[in-house]
Amino acid sequence: MSDTKQSVSLRFGRCGGLGGATAGQKFLLFAGPVPALPADMPHAHAEKLPPLKAGHLLRGEREEHRVLGRFWWPGIAGVADQPSAPCWLLETLVPAPSGADDVRELALSRNGFALAWITLSDKGAAGLRADASGPLIEELTRAEMPLSLARGFVLPDEERQLAALLAQLALVDGFDFICTTGGTGVAPRDVTPEATLRVIEKRLPGFERAMTLASLAKTPRGAVSRAVCGTLGGAVVVNLPGSPKAVRECLGAVLPAVAHTIEKLQGDPSECGAD
Repeated sequence: MSDTKQSVSLRFGRCGGLGGATAGQKFLLFAGPVPALPADMPHAHAEKLPPLKAGHLLRGEREEHRVLGRFWWPGIAGVADQPSAPCWLLETLVPAPSGADDVRELALSRNGFALAWITLSDKGAAGLRADASGPLIEELTRAEMPLSLARGFVLPDEERQLAALLAQLALVDGFDFICTTGGTGVAPRDVTPEATLRVIEKRLPGFERAMTLASLAKTPRGAVSRAVCGTLGGAVVVNLPGSPKAVRECLGAVLPAVAHTIEKLQGDPSECGAD
């Protein structure tokens, strides 16, 4: 989705904590005073920030940085001027030119959707298996809808870990589309549907039926899948099977409806039957 462009004034840290100095560098962005940080921690801060979401871009005349997520920097217990502070993790795409001023005015924008894919695999999380399904989710989604950001995660088949990550991505980081792959069957370690049902707010049975029909058109074993689809905050969450072949079949069945669903979920007032 495209947001109205705004302007933000950032002060970039010096003394070893220079943020945005090299392409690919990660740095922290704080609103208001910067808490006590390690001397070499790259950072920047603004007196005030508009709501930021994963995928937001901060652009200057010759620099560009992208928001990856949000978390809380721990404060110091008992110290009044060192409370916990919200901060955002940013990645530099185009570094600022050498000699740039510490304080710079950057344009804030967001074009496209933020995608997160999560692969559930005990072997993958242990580094014993390469992940083919997660990158395929990104490839298929990018071909169907514009993306401002795509991030991938590999987790073991642990229900609580997955539920926590889904909540973080949707409610804190502000991702729009979250796909899981793996753990949708009936094996003892298949807990993806249970984790998803813990956190989603509205279920999308039409998505689930569309994926089941796509699977059954290929194999009777498609009936075994327990994949769940739903919404959480402003995000659409979709469980996909673990194999690349099944990912392609099932994701293809719902992708044409995903962008529209996200837009309606996030408040698009247009009539659904207008297209």
